[in-house]
Amino acid sequence: MTTFIPNEPVIHSIANHAAELERAEQGVAQLEAQRNNRWYPKFHIASNGGWINDPNGLCYYKGRWHVFYQLHPYGTQWGPMHWGHVSSSDMIDWRREPIAFAPSLEEEKHGVFSGSAVIGDDGNIRFYYTGHRWSNGTDNTGGDWQVQMLAEPDDDSLNTFTKRGMIIDCPLDQVDHHYRDPKVWKTGDTWYMTFGVSSKEKRGQMWLFNSTDMVHWNYERVLFEHPDPNVFMLECPDFFPIKDAQGNEKWVIGFSAMGTKASGYMNRNVNNAGYMIGTWTPGESFKPETEFRLWDWGHNYYAPQSFNDGHRQIVYGWMSPFAEPIPMHDDGWCGNLTLPREITLGSDGDLYTAPVREMEDLRIDTQDLSTEPLKANETRILAQDGEAVELEVSIDLSTTTAERTGVKVHATPDGTYTYIAYDQQTQRVIIDRQAAYAGDRGYRATPVSDAEVASGKLDLRIYVDRGCVEVYINGGKQAMSSYSYAGEGPRSIELMSESGETHYSTVRLHNLKSIGLE
Repeated sequence: MTTFIPNEPVIHSIANHAAELERAEQGVAQLEAQRNNRWYPKFHIASNGGWINDPNGLCYYKGRWHVFYQLHPYGTQWGPMHWGHVSSSDMIDWRREPIAFAPSLEEEKHGVFSGSAVIGDDGNIRFYYTGHRWSNGTDNTGGDWQVQMLAEPDDDSLNTFTKRGMIIDCPLDQVDHHYRDPKVWKTGDTWYMTFGVSSKEKRGQMWLFNSTDMVHWNYERVLFEHPDPNVFMLECPDFFPIKDAQGNEKWVIGFSAMGTKASGYMNRNVNNAGYMIGTWTPGESFKPETEFRLWDWGHNYYAPQSFNDGHRQIVYGWMSPFAEPIPMHDDGWCGNLTLPREITLGSDGDLYTAPVREMEDLRIDTQDLSTEPLKANETRILAQDGEAVELEVSIDLSTTTAERTGVKVHATPDGTYTYIAYDQQTQRVIIDRQAAYAGDRGYRATPVSDAEVASGKLDLRIYVDRGCVEVYINGGKQAMSSYSYAGEGPRSIELMSESGETHYSTVRLHNLKSIGLE
């Protein structure tokens, strides 16, 4: 490994940033003017127009939560990346902020790629991100040239920024193009940065740098290399400590693995986001103690980023519409984020991700519905038109005999729907889209452990938005996120029991309000 010599930040301006931001705002406004709201979310974060992907720069700063995201403001497909921005004082009511970043420097002329935010010892916040350009100056046929960049806000509103420029160059002789997505934290007296790398041997790695001033960075080591030689890149890496209820600390390494191979129920998506739990001591590499585990088992989940708001570790993911066809391409917008989830370390030694407590404040009303058993092959309508709904269903597994039992959502008069169910034979919760109105079909299935089955109770917490669903199993032991494109007309929600009876202890429905971004 060549020694990195820390340099002063390098900056080469090629465009007026303010003018590029204004042009981007006009691009989004043009797309918003033609937006179709049939699947546009009421309580998930999305751009008002254009394509979005990874959550970026997540932070709690000066009394507000801030969520930035990758944005292409000139179309509904991936393109030159900008940073969109929304903020909230309560995580319930959100407001749109000006677009934060547009390409304006030579080092980022083809995209302001993903990154993170961190508050320094001086109380000031800094943003680290990847500057992207095509090596051949035109397209990806010649590979990428990616470097790490620094920007600082001009005031506490985080509405305008001063770019400080490139702080870590890319050693093109040691990297197979991919070199991006910085995450920064402090341990002891030292600041650390890690980001994803595809080595010259095309192995997915996370490199580790250190700094004492957050500006000048020294290469330290490879923090982690994925054990699967087919995995050639670890996008959007995450790294943080977490403690269980007894105060025992572990380190979590998260990444979005490119090159994973589907095996049974695992890794069914184009690329797959997951984590490992282990230990880390400064000066050493990360030592995993678990296998690779998925953050989310749904069709559409990728590029999660977490942050600590001073009290808890919160993660947002991107609901990624990788698989064609993508119906949102025709609607003036494309893509949304998941709900914010709190990450906790359970007594079983695994991570749980459940919606943050604030999500309960979205509830407009609560209806405790009938818990009468559902007979074999019987259907019960819970809502005639559930456009923005949270559903809590607790199933008594000890007395339920149904082979599959669950909930149809987005059930429209044309006979289309998405089915969320527990399959007793495979002992898994599924999201089945074979009867979906539009988009990719297929199903995803997440395991329910023997211990959970033996407990005799299965808790499902289901969020239904206009065009997507999120399912949380047993308090966030597992999660699933999938797009679900509803047909025309009222969108009913129905309980269903297949080939046997289903017994319930709770069936509760909450209508949810908008978060204010429509």
